[in-house]
Amino acid sequence: MHIQQDDLNELEFPELLAEISPFAYSPKIAERISELLPLPIDEAEISLKKVAEYLSSFESENAIPFDEYEDIETELKLMMIENFRLENNGFIKIKNITQQIGKLQKFYPTYEDLFLNLNNDVKDLEYRKEIIDKIDRVFNRFGEVKSEASAELKVLRTEIQHARKAIQENFNRTLASLASTDFLDEIRESIIDDQRVLAVKSGFKKRVSGRVLGVSKTGSITYIQPESVVKHQFKLRENLEEEKKEVDKILRKLTAEISEFQPHLSDYQNYIFDLDLTRAKAKFAEMIGGVLPQINRHKTLRLKDAYHPLLLIRNRAENKQIFPQTLTLTEHNRILCISGPNAGGKSITLKTVGLLQLMIQSGILVPLHPKSEMFFFDKIMTDIGDNQSIENHLSTYSSRLKKMSKIIREADAETLLLIDEFGTGSDPELGGALAESFLEFFYDKKSFAIITTHYTNIKLVVEQLPNATNAAMLFDENSLEPLYKLEVGQAGSSFTFEVAEKNRIPRFIINAAKKKVEHDIVNLDKTIVKLQQEKFEVEKLKSNLTEQKESTQNKRENLEKLNEQLQQKLFNFQKLYEEEHRKLQFGNKIEGFIDSYVKGKSRKDVVKDFVKILEQEKFRKLGSDKDESKKLQVIKRKITQQLKKENVQERIAETHEKLEEKKKKERGVWIKVGQRVRISGSTSVGTIIEIHKNGKVTVNYGTFKTQISADELERI
Repeated sequence: MHIQQDDLNELEFPELLAEISPFAYSPKIAERISELLPLPIDEAEISLKKVAEYLSSFESENAIPFDEYEDIETELKLMMIENFRLENNGFIKIKNITQQIGKLQKFYPTYEDLFLNLNNDVKDLEYRKEIIDKIDRVFNRFGEVKSEASAELKVLRTEIQHARKAIQENFNRTLASLASTDFLDEIRESIIDDQRVLAVKSGFKKRVSGRVLGVSKTGSITYIQPESVVKHQFKLRENLEEEKKEVDKILRKLTAEISEFQPHLSDYQNYIFDLDLTRAKAKFAEMIGGVLPQINRHKTLRLKDAYHPLLLIRNRAENKQIFPQTLTLTEHNRILCISGPNAGGKSITLKTVGLLQLMIQSGILVPLHPKSEMFFFDKIMTDIGDNQSIENHLSTYSSRLKKMSKIIREADAETLLLIDEFGTGSDPELGGALAESFLEFFYDKKSFAIITTHYTNIKLVVEQLPNATNAAMLFDENSLEPLYKLEVGQAGSSFTFEVAEKNRIPRFIINAAKKKVEHDIVNLDKTIVKLQQEKFEVEKLKSNLTEQKESTQNKRENLEKLNEQLQQKLFNFQKLYEEEHRKLQFGNKIEGFIDSYVKGKSRKDVVKDFVKILEQEKFRKLGSDKDESKKLQVIKRKITQQLKKENVQERIAETHEKLEEKKKKERGVWIKVGQRVRISGSTSVGTIIEIHKNGKVTVNYGTFKTQISADELERI
């Protein structure tokens, strides 16, 4: 992507990066963030996905195990110098970074679905635990060289310990023996060169044997190391020198061993740097409510409820309201011309689009609705604000023309142009005509553009271009307050006289000005104002009607469902009534037979009549079943013919087998002791108490137990 520093400055991109930098652990990454520039689409898309994944870890309990660290760039360079020795802290930093890699490689696979892209980076690294093992063999948890690092060091430290003990004991013994004498000064002892010495009165210095290490400023005290301590002190000094040499030898050897892993450590460092950058972006996204919109490869930009991130931060700090904007740019709607009064939000809308575009192309999540869509531009060119150049003695208009000349040379179909106060700075008629030509040129180049203007001729030209649209920043005509809402599809009035009146310009001056302005322009401006107000009211009415329509539709759907349920219940009641009525008639007939038999009718005649009724019922039932059977056969024949035509029987069989296999796999997961189950089609619930190898299980129903195939069970 090609974008000049002036354009970055106009869109306040450096200020945005300055808000992200403090979130970095490493000062080097903070500096790298301050130098961020837009990336190619493939790189930016991967970066955005990683940031979105890291952001999701803040919103869940799956916190990524990444903590503050110290970089090892210096150590990576020094360890390759022959016979060089790293310092203790350098080894500890190497160990910590290696441990970070180990933790992350263990963490990500557990949540691979959540952190797919973050895992892809770290899983390719070769984790070498030997690095940690080698450092741990030499250093303890406080970063000090262990005595066990070598046999020689252990012996030396034992001797050092003995020498120090002997020094302490002999010094205390000498001090105690001189306590009863008048040889010592009141302070009794002191420390010189980290050694305990006796504070002997200078007049008695020859009475105390030992090595003189110094004299007080006044000369009244002579500092003497007792004779019994001297030889042990020399021995201690020799051992300390030997210890230093041995430690140096151990660390040089360890440096050489660790240097073999330099390529791995370099990869670890690069990964940690990249993760630090990703985390900083994610923390910033958390602060501004950043999300990852849909990234299109085709040219469609749909911003819904988009906020200017810096304004969002400032207004939140000052507890002020901020208004989001919604707009669309496509190949069939490439140019958006925004008009309306000053201080209505035109320039902020321009900067919002430009800054969000820079953010998304730099791998930074943006504050807007998640269902928004964005695509990538090769160039973003801006002309926002007062570009007067004092050094070059250029006027604002000359400076803007110079910039416009550059834009004309470079603009193409892959360019986004953001131009504020399009065409201003010169004679309104001449400047407007020139701006009109600029607009037509950019239109022919198929560039994408968002411009702001007060010129009526520009608004009229936009209305005539098929792939360009007017938009207005809404303004309340009654209160003369800006609404900070972008209304796409109509041109806006500048409310010149209304704003002047609000700012207490005398009415007679405003009326005089109106008379001086051409009658048609005033009428056009009034018409625009009226249309804008009417459209605003229509939009409110449309919104209310939409809500009412949705509510009515929901009620209608609910009533239809209720009607269906009532119809079904009525049908069921009708069937039940008919069945009960038939049974009642049959019962009445049986009652008649009983009465006849009681009254003396022969048993043979009663049975004969009863058999007739049974035959009638049998015929009725068989006939009903036969009709149903015939219907089913006809339906089955039609379905079979259709299946043969479409040749799908085999696929159904395969699908059935796959479903059966899937059910078996799922059953294998939940079939376990203690699982509550029931037999398919049954309502009785039991508990599995035993699982057999033959695929059967024992189910306890409380009062009895039964053994049954697991395939016949379904879980509760």
